[in-house]
Amino acid sequence: MKRKFQYVLGLLAVLAGVASAQPVSFGLFGDMPYSHWEREHLPELINEMDRENLAFVVHDGDIKNGGSVCSDEVLHDILGVFQASKTPLVYVPGDNEWTDCHRKSNGGYDPLERLAKLRELFFGGETTLGQRTLALERQSRDPAFASYRENVRWEAGGALFVGLNLPGSENNYHGTTFRGGPVPEFVARSAANRVWLAQAFARARAKKLAGILIVIQADPEFENANVGHPQPGYREFLTQLQQETQAFAGRVVLVHGDTHLQQINQPMRDPVSKQVVENFTRVETFGYPFFGWVKATVDVTDPQVFRFSPRPWRATAP
Repeated sequence: MKRKFQYVLGLLAVLAGVASAQPVSFGLFGDMPYSHWEREHLPELINEMDRENLAFVVHDGDIKNGGSVCSDEVLHDILGVFQASKTPLVYVPGDNEWTDCHRKSNGGYDPLERLAKLRELFFGGETTLGQRTLALERQSRDPAFASYRENVRWEAGGALFVGLNLPGSENNYHGTTFRGGPVPEFVARSAANRVWLAQAFARARAKKLAGILIVIQADPEFENANVGHPQPGYREFLTQLQQETQAFAGRVVLVHGDTHLQQINQPMRDPVSKQVVENFTRVETFGYPFFGWVKATVDVTDPQVFRFSPRPWRATAP
């Protein structure tokens, strides 16, 4: 009871400190396009978001399905779709476009070469994608993490938004071997992610921001972690996220895709009491065979800070 009372007092102090921020609406989508039908209709979905007068939209990874080729042509095609967005567009990479590209059906690419190509094409500038852009802060500004251009952050509506390269296929923990691990790429990127996440929470606390919204591609499997069996590729991330969340007075949201099950819930549990961590929410975006997006709003005058409204289109054609 005492801890909950302290949390409420802290939240009220945060809200008072950012009360002048105006509400901001934004869009969340990902795990698309997976099929010819989805590729055909993706511009229409983006146009729908454009008509909502959103501040920005975020794609949380997987710009192709897991069995299709990872060619430059495919990447250029999706880049063109993203650049046509009239709304600033932030993209966070998924496993289908780099960690899984070694598969024969994907063209037998070197995953690290594909990640380098993604960084070159999608993360080369200092702004979002789209016809109208927003400035982004990239982790690559730090010489110690110069490669990690895809890790980004920006502020809007009294909240901090953070993008991390943390994809499915167990976060590339095993590399292409599916045994052993962790591979060097995972170790290096995880170190970068830990620093980026810690800096984000430190900034939000220092500025008394009302909330943090973090975007990754992978489902980090809270359910396994809650019963003491986290997947190795997500163990450190989940531990850090839980500790930082419980030390933060505002609201924390994790947005991800990966399992294609659109859901909004509170899966984080305190490791000792096993009680729900009340200031944490998970939002998963739509994925094949369902097509749609989630409209979100950050409003620091709202005790919840973040609100979400799923906007399904329909089940995609076979």
